[in-house]
Amino acid sequence: MRILLVNPNMTVSMTEVMTKIARDVAGDAAEIVPITATKGFPYIASRAEAQIAGGIALEMIADNLDGIDAVVIAAFGDPGVAGARELFDIPVIGMAEAAVMSAAMLGERFSIVTFSPLMTRWYADCVEDTGLGARFSGVRTPDLGAVDVARVADELRDDLVALARASVVTDGADVILLGGAPLAGVAPQIADQVPAVVLDPIAAAVTQAMALVTLSPHLVGRACKPAAKTSVGLGASLAGIIAKAV
Repeated sequence: MRILLVNPNMTVSMTEVMTKIARDVAGDAAEIVPITATKGFPYIASRAEAQIAGGIALEMIADNLDGIDAVVIAAFGDPGVAGARELFDIPVIGMAEAAVMSAAMLGERFSIVTFSPLMTRWYADCVEDTGLGARFSGVRTPDLGAVDVARVADELRDDLVALARASVVTDGADVILLGGAPLAGVAPQIADQVPAVVLDPIAAAVTQAMALVTLSPHLVGRACKPAAKTSVGLGASLAGIIAKAV
């Protein structure tokens, strides 16, 4: 089994951290094939940026499909996931959606803890899109403005623990999701300081990718497939897939 891990952020160090987590989760059961965006944004931090990155993610997938059994889009807002599921005949897993779905099977209520208040509404919308809003306890963030995403996991460690504990004690969460690629790998580091399950979204996404390949490895013939059409200015691989879509 080969899983394509697509980071639509341009920061290679994030890809490296997420790849290590993915490979630890997959073990010998799957090969993780990581790729990082070469255009777009160092870090996606808004709905507008996610819209742009979604198109980039589709091109990244189209260019790297050979021998791939499933795709994980490794950005918490899941840019491009819905479109990718229309175009590609293999399971496509979004980091946020996988975390939310996994949280719903691990507890009654769940919260998201992240590092910037600028992403609060966007992340809450991601939960609503899953249909699990009634079990959502909200998003908690530090009261900060701009942050250095390369250092946020270390510099805000104590804040993240405090926010996670508040989500449990005040909001009633049974599961805490650490939202955002810069927080990948932090969950196991703080788990013993939080009286709830602390879930790493990349670990959840890779686990679900392996499960979905086992359950339904071929998705050809779905009703959501768009009609074939020509295009202008797209990468050759993506244009070819869209032109042949049926």
